Formats: sequence, structure tokens, C-alpha cells
Amino acid sequence: MNQAQDRELLVTECPKPIRAPRRNDTLARVVADYIKHRRRRARKERTHFAKLRLREAVRLAGLAQTKEGKRFSHQRRVPTAALRRSADRLQDALPDLKAARDFDALYALVQATVGELRGIGALTVYDTANRLGGKLKLEPRRVYLHAGTLAGARAIGIPTEQDVVAMSVFPKEFRRLRPREVEDALCIFEARLRHIKARRRGGG
Repeated sequence: MNQAQDRELLVTECPKPIRAPRRNDTLARVVADYIKHRRRRARKERTHFAKLRLREAVRLAGLAQTKEGKRFSHQRRVPTAALRRSADRLQDALPDLKAARDFDALYALVQATVGELRGIGALTVYDTANRLGGKLKLEPRRVYLHAGTLAGARAIGIPTEQDVVAMSVFPKEFRRLRPREVEDALCIFEARLRHIKARRRGGG
């Protein structure tokens, strides 16, 4: 892969859904489309942070930026000042971040460090923890629900009273994905999942 192709996987535009809802759509097809069209991009984001020095990874995760200075799409509307404060706080917390034993602990620490900052919402907290998880080799073992993922989860009948859900409650088709990939797919394919739910209710 050349350098231009490598950077292309880190483009900051919002991912567009693969295929519009169709009459014969299924959960298996949604999952297959995620694996074929989106898995590599999501992995590349974590790999990108894994290659950085820890302090630089923490700084850029706080800023929601690639090393080329591009803002990730999920945080394109977050005030720059909020992200700068986030980066400063996370760098101060670097020893604690480095000591996190699992993703849940890492997420809790990011939440405690920057979650109350004005402009930093639940999605930014999760994305920041996920990027740092790429550097620290910490994988979510459960699916975190927030913002765009909630509608997708409701569409397939997942209880959304809790912020974090075990993989065991998801339909078997989703077991092909890692928890962080399920979070991603729920957001990207929310419209298709709603369409599948509506068709099942209607007996179509």
C-alpha cells in the first residue's frame, strides 16, 4: 500500500451507508457489507494511533486529529477550544492512561478526565478511548451505546437502558464482528436496520 492509499483510509468525512434499504435486506447482509466495506477503515484508525509515540497518540486523540492535522468527522462540530482542553487534560493524565488494564478502565478514565468539558459529549469520549485503545492494545469487550448507535440498537431490539451492552444480547449475525465494530455498524447502517425491523413488523 502506498502512502497516498494509507492516508485515504483516514479521510475524515462521515462514512456513507453501503446500499440503500432494500426489500430483501437482512442482518447478515448488513454485517457482510460492514466487513467488506468498512472494517479496514476502522482498523486503520486504531493502527494509525498504534504507530505513534504514546504522548503524541494521547495529544492527537484529545484533539481528534490525525498526525497530518485532519479532524476526524465525528468531532468536526466540537469546538476547537474544547478539544485543546481535552488534549491538555489527557496529557496530564498520561501515566494513568498508560496503566489502564482494560478498555472499560480506559474509557472510565477518559470520561473522568474530559467528559465534563463543555462540548465533549459521549461520542467524543468513546472515540477518544477507542483511539487510545489502538495505541495501548486495549479492545472493548462490550458494545458502548451513544448518540447514533442508540437508534441502530433499538432497531434490532437491543435494550438501551444501559450505556454498555454485552455481545451476547445481539443477534447471532453480529457475532462475526468485534464489539467496537458492532458500535460502528449500528451507526453506519441505522437506516437499513430500521427498514429491516419495519419489514418484519409488517410481515414483509
